[in-house]
Amino acid sequence: MSYTIKDVARHANVSIATVSRIINNQVGYSEKTKKRVLAAIEELGYQPNAVARGLINKRTHTIGVLFPKLSSTLVTDLLSGIEKATHEAGSSVIVCHTESNGEKTMKYLQLLNEKRIDGIIFTSAPLYEEYYEYIKKMNVPMVLLSTETYSFPVPYVKVNDRHAAYTATQYLISKGHKKIGMLCGNVEDAVSGKPRFDGFKSALKDHNLPFDDNNVVFNKAFTFHDGAESLKILLKQVPDLTAVFAASDEMAIGAISSAYELGIKVPEELSIIGYDNLSIADMSTPPLTTVAQPLTEMGEMAAKMLFELLDSDQTVESRIMPHKIVERKSVLKKEE
Repeated sequence: MSYTIKDVARHANVSIATVSRIINNQVGYSEKTKKRVLAAIEELGYQPNAVARGLINKRTHTIGVLFPKLSSTLVTDLLSGIEKATHEAGSSVIVCHTESNGEKTMKYLQLLNEKRIDGIIFTSAPLYEEYYEYIKKMNVPMVLLSTETYSFPVPYVKVNDRHAAYTATQYLISKGHKKIGMLCGNVEDAVSGKPRFDGFKSALKDHNLPFDDNNVVFNKAFTFHDGAESLKILLKQVPDLTAVFAASDEMAIGAISSAYELGIKVPEELSIIGYDNLSIADMSTPPLTTVAQPLTEMGEMAAKMLFELLDSDQTVESRIMPHKIVERKSVLKKEE
């Protein structure tokens, strides 16, 4: 049997308005009354109707999250943090897989608009003007996660990719490596590709190490396959490399796999450092040394910022999250 708010009010001997205020965390009742109503809700197994709640407080208690790729392990960690903060706020998440496709992204934005979602977290992809203008017309708050924009006034949560890539390269240099290569993403990607490439180049320059175009292989993405194939290319171009910085953990583990096929021992003959600190970094052989992004915390922070925007008319500040090197077994100190 499905119970209604009238049944709860009758069971607790209070008015329907009182039950409604308690469900929606409004004022105007005693603690004793609240306990009685909550007990009645639990006893009857009453589930408040989300649509009815939305009519009362002008919210649907749902947020939309747009990801360019769902197969990435990175998404799992970001989404874990988003869901934690969202559920604590009494809301739910609709996840949209855009595949970095403009037409698909716009269709998902139209769907989210029809669903009357309360806000949007836009992740890991450039925020184009078409998206921004549509979301602006939706009149809902938005937070960027693992991406940023200089064109529009939208708060973001991310790591400083340039600085983090610099740190990874500097770590290899501190281990005595002078012939260092990079497996890079798409250099035209202003979110992750170019900043990580720039950080790599800057670290070499600041430590008086020459940069050569042959020391970098560019890819369209940051996948295991990209890492595996581009390491083979990189070693053909520069056979005497002693260390490699991969622009993602998936690429780094692809490189480790490729090195195994080529009969190259990691880290004895080739040191490899990754970027992200995904859960798979601990599972590789050898376990992957990497520069860590606090992905779960980033997702949680983005959701909290979104609810802060919903609960007040104030703006929120963007957050640059800390990164650090997590040492495992894939980098070896080079003997002089």
